[in-house]
Amino acid sequence: MRPIQIKGRKWPTMVLLACAALAIGAVFGTSRNGSAATTVKPTNQSSPTIAGTAQEGQTLTAGNGSWSGTTPITFTYQWSRCDQNGKNCAAISGATNNTYTVTHPDIGNTLLVTVVGTNSDGTDGQASSPTAVVTAATTTSTTTTTTTTTTPATAGCPSGNGTIQIGDLSSPAHLAIDQQTVTPGLITPSAQSIQVHFRVTACAGRPVQGALVYATAVPFNQYSIPPEGTTGSDGTVVLTMNQKAGFPAARRQELLVMFVRARRQGDDINGGIAARLLVSFPVSLKK
Repeated sequence: MRPIQIKGRKWPTMVLLACAALAIGAVFGTSRNGSAATTVKPTNQSSPTIAGTAQEGQTLTAGNGSWSGTTPITFTYQWSRCDQNGKNCAAISGATNNTYTVTHPDIGNTLLVTVVGTNSDGTDGQASSPTAVVTAATTTSTTTTTTTTTTPATAGCPSGNGTIQIGDLSSPAHLAIDQQTVTPGLITPSAQSIQVHFRVTACAGRPVQGALVYATAVPFNQYSIPPEGTTGSDGTVVLTMNQKAGFPAARRQELLVMFVRARRQGDDINGGIAARLLVSFPVSLKK
């Protein structure tokens, strides 16, 4: 190739082409060892909010807050009941919509909602600030509404009052995860291993034996995911999780959120009589 003259000096054509290639690479970037593009899982940018009045019979509405990450992002919700200071929170069974109607047991407590965002790259969860302390209703109409919701559903349930074998349930009966605790009761960075206790019921609170229970912390990689456990005759199961590098998920983390599922062996994992719930346990990073 013929040399090219620039500012009075002749440069070989190959040298100029090489310099141009380096400049283009600096602008547009180059691949490194064939690594894949970075995934962008959901990340909460501003905390979820709660709109409405913290009073028996009133409806509260969760706001998602703002999120970054690859779209589309889908959201799930879990409402929790806390003490007057917004601590010692426990998930409310079945309260998994973006709205929640305040009930009589909430009086004297506070409420919060945990929003979990999910896309094809991962999951992240964030809790709102607690509400004001819930007050009693000022009218009698909400009392009537509250009592009507306690009527037991018997369709699909076996007769009797004791433990239900999971094979004896049929639709429209559904499982419920109605109790959950953790040992130790306050999760700290020194908690290398924790035990989570769940109780599965159906048919107005009767314990279910033989249900398979799965649990995982969200965001992932905070604690290990144990194999599914099987509930005993009292409807309970204990799962052991070991701390991983992802805990804590935030410098000011106050709750460890878990996704829990109870199902029957052989059923469609997304259908049948299965129950799904988001629960949360208190965290302290000061100990």
